[in-house]
Amino acid sequence: MADCGDEADEAGAQAELSDKEKKDIAVWFLSNAPVGEISYVAKDIRTLIGDDRLYDMAASESFPRHNKAHLLTLELPDRSGDVIITGYGEIDKNQYLEPRSAQVATVDHIKQACTGLRPATDDELPSPYIEEFRYALDVELCKYVAEAYPKGISAVYCTRGKDIDVPGNDFDLVAIISASKKSPQNFCNGSWRSIWTFEFKDDTQLVDIKGKIQIAAHYFEEGNVQLSTKNEFNDSTVFQSPEDCAVQLTNIVRHHESEYLQSLEASYLHLPDSMFKDLRRKLPVTRTLFPWHNTLQFSINRDLSKELGIGK
Repeated sequence: MADCGDEADEAGAQAELSDKEKKDIAVWFLSNAPVGEISYVAKDIRTLIGDDRLYDMAASESFPRHNKAHLLTLELPDRSGDVIITGYGEIDKNQYLEPRSAQVATVDHIKQACTGLRPATDDELPSPYIEEFRYALDVELCKYVAEAYPKGISAVYCTRGKDIDVPGNDFDLVAIISASKKSPQNFCNGSWRSIWTFEFKDDTQLVDIKGKIQIAAHYFEEGNVQLSTKNEFNDSTVFQSPEDCAVQLTNIVRHHESEYLQSLEASYLHLPDSMFKDLRRKLPVTRTLFPWHNTLQFSINRDLSKELGIGK
C-alpha cells in the first residue's frame, strides 16, 4: 500500500504552475538572455507557455529591462544616427533622448526598433552653458570610440544640473559606450558596455570620475560557454574649460579601458595553464589526453577580440 505522504508529494510535484509563476519564470529567462539572443529565447518561451496573454505580459516587462541592461543601440528612423536605450536618456518607457541630434526616438522594445522621431523640447535639453561641456565631451568621446570600437556607439547625457546657466554650480555628465558583435549564425555574440559618470564640483574645482565596464560573450556551438566580467574605476581631474575638460576626461577613459582590456588579454593567455586544466578531467572518457602543448589551436583570445570588435 502506497504511503499517503508519498502520494501527496507526488501530487504536489505534478501540480500545475500558476499563471504568475509561469510569467515570472518567463520574465527571468527573457531578462537574462545573452546579448543578441532574446528574440530566439522569446520564440521558445512563447511555445512553452502556450498562452499568448501570459507571454505578452512577460515580454512587455522583460524586453525593456533587457534592452536597457545591455545598452541596446537602435538606428534612428531618418538614418541620422543611433539612439542608446538607457535609463539616462529615458523620457518615458517608450521614448529615449538622442542628445547628439537633440531628438527623441519612440521605441518598440519587443521589436527592438525605432518607430518614430521628434525634436526634443527645451525642457528635455540642457542649458547652453551645460551643453558646452556636454558637446565638447561628446566630440572627443566620438573620436576615441571610432578608434577603439569599430562597432561602438557613444552618447553623453546631463544627469544633474541641466538647467544651470552660469558658472558656480555643480552638475553631472554621464558618458555611455556600447559596442556589440552579433553573429548568431556563427553561434557567438558579445558586447562591451561602459558607463562613466563625471561629477563637476565647483567648490573644489575638481571633476570626480566613476566608471563601470561590463563585458559579455557567448559561444554556443555544440556547447554553452559564457564570459561575463565587470570592473569599476575611480579617478579625478581638474575642472577646466569645456574643451580642456573634454580632452582630459576622454584620456582618462581611454587609459582605464585600455588597461582593463590588456589585463583581460593577459588572463586569457594563462587560461590553458590554469582554469582549463581545472575544468577538464585528467583523462577524459575518450581516453585521449588533452593537447596542452598546442592550445593555440583553440585561439579563444583571438576569436573573442574579433567577435567583440575591440582591441583593434
